[in-house]
Order: sequence, then C-alpha cells, then structure tokens
Amino acid sequence: MTKIFGHRGAAGTYPENTMLSFKEAINAGADGIELDVHLTKDGVPVVIHDETVDRTTDGSGNIIDLTFDELREFNAASHFPSIEEKHLIPSLEEVLDWAASSKDLFLVNIELKNDVVDYPGLEEKVIEMAAKHQLENRLILSSFNHYSLLKCLKTNPQIETAVLYMEGLYQPYNYARKIGARSLHPALHAAKPDIIQQSEQSGFSVRPFTVNDEEDMLRLLESGCSGFITDYPEKAIALRKQQNG
Repeated sequence: MTKIFGHRGAAGTYPENTMLSFKEAINAGADGIELDVHLTKDGVPVVIHDETVDRTTDGSGNIIDLTFDELREFNAASHFPSIEEKHLIPSLEEVLDWAASSKDLFLVNIELKNDVVDYPGLEEKVIEMAAKHQLENRLILSSFNHYSLLKCLKTNPQIETAVLYMEGLYQPYNYARKIGARSLHPALHAAKPDIIQQSEQSGFSVRPFTVNDEEDMLRLLESGCSGFITDYPEKAIALRKQQNG
C-alpha cells in the first residue's frame, strides 16, 4: 500500500512544522510525517523549514544566530489569522517524545537542513535522540546534502536514509546503492513513472514530494508507489480509501 506522509505535518491546512500540524496529519490517517531540522545557536535541534524564522513566524533572524529560548518567543502560527492560539517552534525532542508515546506507530521523516548552513554535530544529535526514544525503526533521515547521509549511515546503519533530489538523476537507484541509502525522495517532476518502477524493482522505496494535485496522487496510488509526501494528507487519505473501496 502506498504510504502517505504529511509534508511539515498538514502544511496546506495548518501552520507548517508545528505540533498542531503534525497531530492533525496523524489524526487524518497519515502513515507518517515529514519535518525539517536545524540547530540553534546553543545547539538545540529545532523543527522549522527555512534558515530564518521570518517567513513562518512573527520574528526575524537566522536560526543559527538565535538561542532556543529566543526562538520560543515567536509565534509559528502568526500567518494563520484564523488560529488565535500561539503555537511555538517545536524542538525535535518534543516531536520525538510525542511520536514515541503515541498509540499510532507512524513513520517520521526528518530532513536534515544542512545543505545551506553547516551545522556541526547535527547528524549525531538527531540519531542520539532517535535512539533515546527507541525510534530507529520508525525513522527516515533525508537530506539534499548527501555527505550528511553518508555520515548518518556510518553513525547508525540501522536508520533508513533517503536521497533528496530535485532534477533528473541518471539511474538514481544505482546512486542510492552507492551511498548506502535505502530510498529515494525526488521532487515530483523528477519522479518519472519508469524511474519509479525501475527503482522499486531494484529494491528502493520511492516517495516523491510535494504531491498536492489529486491527479498526481491518483497516479501514484495506482502505480503502487511506496509513498508520497503531501501538504494535504487528509485529501490523499480520502483518495486512497476511495480507491481501495
């Protein structure tokens, strides 16, 4: 069955990368969540997409220049006028603690956001937290920084790594095999049907992003693709139920 991952939770409907967004994605029936991790000035792994807080909060500044306590002053739901309650930027610890205690055994895809800013020790801190919460078998570590994926593999080969890429990659399954990754996370436009088929026949899971159009969702569901990442998990779940009768 094609697994559905909520992109930054349920980012099309709720403030992205917040606990509210993650919980709503799982409540909708998503098989997993996708989230992004940076390091603060004081070395705390935090869940936010951009290198700055400007787009998604009412604050400003670079993640790397702000302490965790400073980040927690900002409202990560400020761009959703319909949501009156303040929602904080979560720490990775907070998300993993919730995931570990949840009755729903969903997957957690952590994108290591170290392709623009170099965060020394990011991989080790994330993997240490995963082990602390005994989530190694429910975790997928992805990154556009493929050196980082190699570092993750060396640190803990038990945890699945996924190659993120945007453009056409020749025989991506062979590339993934070379760097020890178990899955491929291509941008939707780079996930051609023949590439998906060849990759999965070669033993690699393929989970395209970001799949928001119903036609694309249906195509991937019908193809039996391993999974896909969407801003609208509730819509994808409804289509999957409809398809399965």
